[in-house]
Amino acid sequence: MILAIRDEFWDKGYAATSMDDLLRVSGLGKGSLYGAFGDKRSLFLRALRHYDDAKLLMLRERLESAARGIDLVREFVLGPTGDPTGAVARRGCLLANSNAELATSAPDVAAEARRSYDAITATLTEALERARREGDLAPDTDPAETARAVLVAQLGLIALGRTGTDIDVLTAAARTALARLLPAPAQ
Repeated sequence: MILAIRDEFWDKGYAATSMDDLLRVSGLGKGSLYGAFGDKRSLFLRALRHYDDAKLLMLRERLESAARGIDLVREFVLGPTGDPTGAVARRGCLLANSNAELATSAPDVAAEARRSYDAITATLTEALERARREGDLAPDTDPAETARAVLVAQLGLIALGRTGTDIDVLTAAARTALARLLPAPAQ
């Protein structure tokens, strides 16, 4: 049920999602929905936290299973371009979409975004430290600064994807960003 609610917010945005929409996708009556989740804002924050925690767990698991640290970073940046139809890129990321829609007017959404982006940055930093140890990244590269830049690059790709930018253009931009952000060690 939380996934259906999450998807409704993801597809429509917070403001355009009505309580009737949430009742329909949850299959609950109004009293049950309010009793279980509280108001619309509480329900949204719960769905957003669920989404963020699942994405963070997946990122951590991918780091642990990646053959090399650099692989995770490349996969992270290229993620929005992974669907050749462009549908994934047009849908965007629930966190990025919600942050763009609400962060200036909703401190709780901004706080959730900071929490999640900080955790993503920490995982990317760990991946980049590993990449440096593995010889896949120039030794003078600062993993924490690079992790923040990688996150910014990926968020930019998400924003462009939401506009309907051609998937080939997005993929080329992602590859260029990776080439600039992840300098190979001098041979």
